[in-house]
Amino acid sequence: MHDLKFIREQPAQFDAGLALRGLAPLSGQVLAMDAARRACATELQEWQKARNDASKQIGAAKAKKDEAEAQRIMAAVADLKQRIRDGEARELDIEIELDAFLSAIPNLPLEDVPLGVDETANREIRRHGEQPQLAFTPKQHFELGEGLRLMHFDDAAKLSGSRFVVLSGALARLERALAAFMLDLHTQEFGYTEVSPPLMVLEEVMYGTAQLPKFAEDQFQTTTGLWLIPTAEVPLTNLARNTISTDAELPLRFTAFTPCFRAEAGAAGRDTRGMIRLHQFSKVEMVSIVTPEHAEAEHQRMTACAEEVLKRLGLPYRVMLLCTGDMGFAARKTYDLEVWLPGQNAFREISSCSQCGDFQARRMGARYRPEDGKGVRFVHTLNGSGLAVGRTMVAVLENYQQADGSIAIPPALQPYMGGLAMISAA
Repeated sequence: MHDLKFIREQPAQFDAGLALRGLAPLSGQVLAMDAARRACATELQEWQKARNDASKQIGAAKAKKDEAEAQRIMAAVADLKQRIRDGEARELDIEIELDAFLSAIPNLPLEDVPLGVDETANREIRRHGEQPQLAFTPKQHFELGEGLRLMHFDDAAKLSGSRFVVLSGALARLERALAAFMLDLHTQEFGYTEVSPPLMVLEEVMYGTAQLPKFAEDQFQTTTGLWLIPTAEVPLTNLARNTISTDAELPLRFTAFTPCFRAEAGAAGRDTRGMIRLHQFSKVEMVSIVTPEHAEAEHQRMTACAEEVLKRLGLPYRVMLLCTGDMGFAARKTYDLEVWLPGQNAFREISSCSQCGDFQARRMGARYRPEDGKGVRFVHTLNGSGLAVGRTMVAVLENYQQADGSIAIPPALQPYMGGLAMISAA
């Protein structure tokens, strides 16, 4: 949600930010609705004052035993009461319309975000690790998983339809091992607090992190009105909803391993096979709640935490700064980590780390009291994958594949696999 005060005071700057997103100017429409709401509020105040004054006049008329004057004033008060009721309803309608309009406008990018309309304008920041030089033609992860007889798409289709997978045996354990490894790293070394959140949340919680209303079609909703989380970012960030933290309590850092559910499955015809785009997938998420002054440093820190997972797994990757046209709706700035997949001969996204400014905080009512104790301010929120567990498994399978189709287990994961060093076909 955007700050109305900022739009009133800096309409040109607001429209310039929207232009970077490829959007037409919207400040005029926002300010027109805001002016109508404020005019309605002013009119209501005048009527309420007139009603209060008239109520006093009724008492004075009755004290003088002027019943006719008292009746005349009472009739005027009744008219004012009806005007007030109608005005309050009109004010509420304008507020709902204004909120709905503002809630559909994406966040404004920071100044250092590259300008562009799609992923071709993203900027590479750095690379880490050497791509494996395989002496054979590498296979894609689904060929490896099916060859091991441990990755079952046909069985999943019988249970749930397309874009689901059943993992068994060592691959099921590998998924669990990856999640445990990531959680241990984030909690024991990076200071995140592990959380086990609900997987179904209220509509206002989805609204708070900006999944609703704009992206309702991308989500799964239950018959009771609850929504399945598309990412643990939703419940973790909303832990700060409708709260006022103290300056000393910040930053708050949370991490969680959860299933994630998404009705959308990416571009039509892309990644139709395998585990890259599923309706249900697992992810370790990181969320930070910070003061505005610490948001940029926290963004760099969070990205480094995600990178460290890849480094310890020995997976080559690159860091991309997303352009204005490729960023998520709620983000001001985003780094994507893209891992190398030999089977695809390409880098693919495995983590997005974003700072959202006070965009989500305004929707959630998440604030803090500065150290000087003067008033309250909105916190800044950040979120990042640390990492997408399914895609990390894909990367392990493809980068550690052997000529015979077996998979070497990265040393960092072997303690979580009961000492298993190789996954071979049963």
